[in-house]
Amino acid sequence: MTGPQPCQGAAKVAVRDQLLTGRRRRSLSEVGAAARAIADHLLTAPEIRRAATVAAYVSVGAEPGTTALLDDLVAAGKRVLLPLLLPDNDLDWATYHGPTSLAPARRGLLEPVGAGLGLDAVATADVVLLPGLAVSRAGLRLGRGGGSYDRALARVPVGTFTCVLLYDDEVLPDVPVEPHDRPVTAAATPGGVLRFR
Repeated sequence: MTGPQPCQGAAKVAVRDQLLTGRRRRSLSEVGAAARAIADHLLTAPEIRRAATVAAYVSVGAEPGTTALLDDLVAAGKRVLLPLLLPDNDLDWATYHGPTSLAPARRGLLEPVGAGLGLDAVATADVVLLPGLAVSRAGLRLGRGGGSYDRALARVPVGTFTCVLLYDDEVLPDVPVEPHDRPVTAAATPGGVLRFR
């Protein structure tokens, strides 16, 4: 049988609702402190230190913040790629040159103003940092449900360091998954970097 299983889809919706409610309850100071701690952990991680190109994203709302992290990566001499959301929810990629190179886009996102490099540009990254709502201890990521990052991860070569940015309590024993869900190799939280394999 192909396609998502109804019970898993319903379970995902329920878990997503709980996690989003939890995020909305976080204070601005908690979000800011988490962003700084995550950035500090990632900047000292050997995978990031060795990387020439890092694919990342601009956080929105109560997601663990990425603003300082993006600027720290550029200051460290890294080439930073950020996603451009396409009408079909797939992701093109463009180079980040600092906060003045971002412009408002659909769905309340900020995106780089440069030309898109193509869907496969993410495959050139040594490290891929991505958003999520939770991850299991086996590295199975629960996203928001659009499938954008599952498609992007399918283009990333095996062995690439792929890391979801989360709060400590969003690393769960298990999360509902479907056949198209792609695992990640690590999670970065305020408590540190957890590697799954």
